[in-house]
Amino acid sequence: MGVTLAAAFFGAAHAETPAAPPAKEAPQAVSPAALAILKGMSETLAKANGLSVSIRRAFDEPASNGQPLFYMVNSNVSLQRPDKLKVVVTGDGPPSEFYYDGKEFAVYLPASRLIAVETAPPNLEEMIEAAYNKAGVYFPFVDFIVADPYSAITEKLTSAFVVGQSSLVGGTTTDIVAIANPDFQAQLWIGAKDKLPRLVWITPTNAKEKSRSVIEFSNWRINPGQLKFSRAPGAAKAGRMKFEKPGALAKH
Repeated sequence: MGVTLAAAFFGAAHAETPAAPPAKEAPQAVSPAALAILKGMSETLAKANGLSVSIRRAFDEPASNGQPLFYMVNSNVSLQRPDKLKVVVTGDGPPSEFYYDGKEFAVYLPASRLIAVETAPPNLEEMIEAAYNKAGVYFPFVDFIVADPYSAITEKLTSAFVVGQSSLVGGTTTDIVAIANPDFQAQLWIGAKDKLPRLVWITPTNAKEKSRSVIEFSNWRINPGQLKFSRAPGAAKAGRMKFEKPGALAKH
């Protein structure tokens, strides 16, 4: 980078840095107003018999030299309670498709033309636990699709407060809530009118989990009518494989 370009870059960065806001009183450890916003979001999600949403997640992993590298993953999610889920994943890595029909769950790898299938419990919550324990399948957005999102999100909560509002996220006005537990700190942007999550920033505070991540929700459809949960045409002819040990597919 030349001196002139570097100077222009840092000069612009300095010029655009906003002044620090005035100091505020320390927020209440767990604010009732913050919990009310989380409760409203959770009730909206829990009442949905069916939904579809597009999710983009960015997360970082250290390179061999320790430098954090960021990766992007897209997930198109369709859900029908109590026993159907479809997640089509694309991004910085091989694509994959997850299917659950109340009897079994399957992961299909279209690029490799391989599929792994496992018997599953008859409801979504038990299946999510079984998929993780049996196959290492984990969805980073899982707290937003379970039957009781509020309990999942507020478990072991040590801090929760309202940051304010934004009109720059998700094309709508959002309420911003910051929460923390012993393992993670998170900031959520939640639609002020429709009570749907639009953005979540997650920062781990536990040394065991180092990946920071941001999850962006878009194209929400609540109770949209008929959703398609059938497997991709190539899945029927795909070669069978066994699930790897737990953790192998957890990055999605």
